[in-house]
Formats: sequence, C-alpha cells, structure tokens
Amino acid sequence: MAVPKKRTSKSKRKIRKTVWREKANKAAKKAFSLARLILSGRSKSFCYTVNNKSSESSESTSIDESDDS
Repeated sequence: MAVPKKRTSKSKRKIRKTVWREKANKAAKKAFSLARLILSGRSKSFCYTVNNKSSESSESTSIDESDDS
C-alpha cells in the first residue's frame, strides 16, 4: 500500500529553489557572454554559419527595382 511521503520543510525547499536559480543564472550569463562575443566579431575559436538567405532576397528585389528606373 502506498504511503504518503513526509512533507519537505520550507528551508529545504528554499535551498533547492536557490540552487536551481543559480544554475539558471549561470547558464543565462554564459549564453549572453557568448552572444556578445559573436556579435562583437572578435571570436577566433568559435565557428558558426551565417544565414544570408533573407539579405540575398532583399538585395535582389532592390536591384530589380533599380533596373526598372
């Protein structure tokens, strides 16, 4: 037969929640730092691909418009 577990104290709950928040803050800080590094253009060890599809399509439409003029 199933027996209900003992209730977790407020202090344990608070400690666990604090640990969880600290982990989340650390991950967010790391991601933000990486994003700043990529956007600054000074990254030498981090490789990533740039998606230029949207810029190519906008350039082609602007070129087409200038040809008509």
